[in-house]
Amino acid sequence: MNGFEITRLGVVGCGAMGQGIAQLAASAGLQVRLHDARPGASAQARERIVAALEKQRDKGRVSDTRLEQARAALRPVETLQDLVGCQLVVEAIVEDLPAKQALFRQLEVLLEGEAILASNTSSLSITAIASACDNPGRVAGLHFFNPVPRMRLVEVIPGLATRGTVVERLLALVRQLGHEPVRARDSPGFLVNHAGRAYGTEALRILAEGVTGPAEVDALLRDGAGFPMGPFELMDLVGLDVGVPVMESIYRQFYEEPRYRPHPLLRQRLAAGYLGRKSGHGFHRYPAVAEPVPQPCAIGPRMPVWLGLDEGFDAAILRPWLSGLGAELEEGARPSAEALCLLAPLGLDATEAVLHFELDPTRVVAFDALAELASHRCLMPTPATRADCLGAARALFTADGARVTVIRDSAGFVVQRTLAGIVNLACDIAQQGIAAPTDIDLAVRLGLGYPQGPLAWGDHLGPARVLSILQRLHALSGDPRYRPSPWLRRRARLGLSLLHADPSFQGER
Repeated sequence: MNGFEITRLGVVGCGAMGQGIAQLAASAGLQVRLHDARPGASAQARERIVAALEKQRDKGRVSDTRLEQARAALRPVETLQDLVGCQLVVEAIVEDLPAKQALFRQLEVLLEGEAILASNTSSLSITAIASACDNPGRVAGLHFFNPVPRMRLVEVIPGLATRGTVVERLLALVRQLGHEPVRARDSPGFLVNHAGRAYGTEALRILAEGVTGPAEVDALLRDGAGFPMGPFELMDLVGLDVGVPVMESIYRQFYEEPRYRPHPLLRQRLAAGYLGRKSGHGFHRYPAVAEPVPQPCAIGPRMPVWLGLDEGFDAAILRPWLSGLGAELEEGARPSAEALCLLAPLGLDATEAVLHFELDPTRVVAFDALAELASHRCLMPTPATRADCLGAARALFTADGARVTVIRDSAGFVVQRTLAGIVNLACDIAQQGIAAPTDIDLAVRLGLGYPQGPLAWGDHLGPARVLSILQRLHALSGDPRYRPSPWLRRRARLGLSLLHADPSFQGER
C-alpha cells in the first residue's frame, strides 16, 4: 500500500446512502467504520449490510470468502473520535448546510491533515460546506447514487479550494471500488441532476400547452426515443414531494435561468396530495392500469399522398417506407387537388409548415419523422385539417398495426423538442466547463439511464438538425429556454462532433 491509496474509510450517517457506501467499500476490501448520531443506528446498519450481502451470497453473486471479509471489515463506532486514523470520511447525513458544516468542523479537528473529508450531498455547494473548515483544501464532494452497489456512477466534485491531490485520490478510490468516476465542477445540481433538468421540464411545458396528456407523452418518449421511462412516470416514481423541491432549488440557484423553469402544475398536484406512486395518484393513477392493447388499423378514406420533407429528411428512405404502408405517392412538385398532404417538419408546428410549403391547410397532416417510426407514430393536424384527411392519415399510419398518437398543433412535436432540449442542455454544460464532454455522456447514461449520452445522441440526430429545431422553437415561442447553446451552434456550423472539446480550454481556472 502507498500513501495515495485509501484503505481505511469512515462513513457518517447510516441511512440508505451511508449503508450503500459502506457495503460497497467493505466488499472492495476497505476497512470501514460506521457512525451515526442516533444511538445503536450504526450497529443496525452493519446488520442490514451483512444481511444484504448474505442474500447476494445465496444468489451466487458474492462468495463466502468475500462475505466474511466484508463482515470483518465493517466496524460500528459510537463517537466521531473513533474515526481517528481513517484516511477518508464520507458524510451522508441530512441535506442541511449548517449541519454539514458543523460536522466538518468537528472532523477537521479530529483527523490528520492528509485525511480527506467528503460529502455525499446531491444539492449543496461543496465550496459552501468547505468554507466552515480552516483547511478547505481537504474537502470535496463524493456523490454516489442510490442504490449505491448497483449504480456505478460517482461524481467527484472539487470545491474552489480543493487540492488537486485530493481529487486524484478520490478518482482512484472510485475506480478501486469498481465504479465509474466523473469529475464535475461545483455548480447547482453538479452534473447528473443538472443534465436531467431538460427531460421533465419540457414534458411539463408540453402538458401545460395542452398538446397531449401525460400517458401519451410517456408513450411517445419511450417508443419514439427509447427512454426506459416516460418523464411523468419518472416524476411519479421519485415522488413530487422529493422531485419538486429539487427542480425549484436548481432553478433558483441558477437565478431563474429559463432552461430550468418548473411549472405551476407541480405545486397544484402537491397541494392536492398527488405525489405519485407513494400516494396512489400523481400524473398517473396507481396501481397502474395495464397498457391498452395495440389499436386495430384505423378505417379512413384512401387518398393519394403528397409528401413534403423539411431539410435533413431523406426522401429515399421515407418514400419507400410510406409506399410499404400502402400509400399511393404523387410525384409532382405540387400536390393534386385530391391529395392528402403529409409533411415532415423540423421544429415547426403544422400551421407554420403549411405556410412554409404554401399548401391548403385543410388537407395537411404533419408527422414526426425524427422519432422512431417502427411501432408508434405521432400525427399533428392543423386547426383547419378536414376530418376525412386526418382519418386517411390515421388509416395509412396504422396499416401495419402500429400505434398512432394524434396531438394538437404545436411546435416541435413531443420527441423533437424534448431531445433537442436534452442535447442543448448538455452542450451548455460542456460550454460552461462543468465536465468534459465524454464525462457528460458517461454520467447521463449511467446516472439517468438514457439510451445514449446526450452529446453522442446529438451527433446521431445531426447537430445541424438539432440547431434548426431549437432556432424554430425559439422563434415561434419567444421562450429563451430554447436559445441554442454556443457549443451546439459552433459545432453545427463547422461540421464538428458535439463531443469535440475546445483545444484551448484547460479546465477550470
